[in-house]
Amino acid sequence: MPNSFTSQLETVLPAITQKQEQILQGAIRVFLREGYARTSMDRVSAEAGVAKQTIYSHFRDKEGLFKALMERLTLTCFQSIFSNTELHGEPESLLRQVGETYLTKVAENPDYLALLRLIITEAQNFPELAKLYNQTVVQRGRLLLSQYFASHPELGITDPEAIAHIFMGSLVSYVIIQEMLYGKELMDLSRDRLLDSLMNLVMSQSR
Repeated sequence: MPNSFTSQLETVLPAITQKQEQILQGAIRVFLREGYARTSMDRVSAEAGVAKQTIYSHFRDKEGLFKALMERLTLTCFQSIFSNTELHGEPESLLRQVGETYLTKVAENPDYLALLRLIITEAQNFPELAKLYNQTVVQRGRLLLSQYFASHPELGITDPEAIAHIFMGSLVSYVIIQEMLYGKELMDLSRDRLLDSLMNLVMSQSR
């Protein structure tokens, strides 16, 4: 098993050229400003400062460009969140670090939140975009945590995948509810209370 979340994520984070990075940087600005339906390759071309044909040669079409952007931005964000988290750390400190880092990075990243809003808005018309987010963030986080739980039998977790889903899903839903559904105004639930409860859930399995 790899020794860090980063080494696992690097196996699925595709290498891109400088030109592709330039295109993606321009594309995210246009997508977040205009939304998916109103974004045109002409606008992306102008924003990125490259010929439209160059975009087509790298990403084929608008859908391919958006999928590449989804993958790149979500995995990069995920990679930065877990870059210093070692799988062989002590469970209590490791899991709290995972939770605190995820909530901090996501909650303080306006581009990430704007992207997530766009995914949710476009989900009905473009379900593959929502599926991509689910696969690259929620499911991948669940896989990494599930592997970690399975490697620590002393925790007494009989269903590592389910507990990992609860842990990761709670973090994601907290951000959506608090940041997008006005949870900060409607319910008094701090990040510390959420993390304390999640930690109790996981650690109580070994008692």
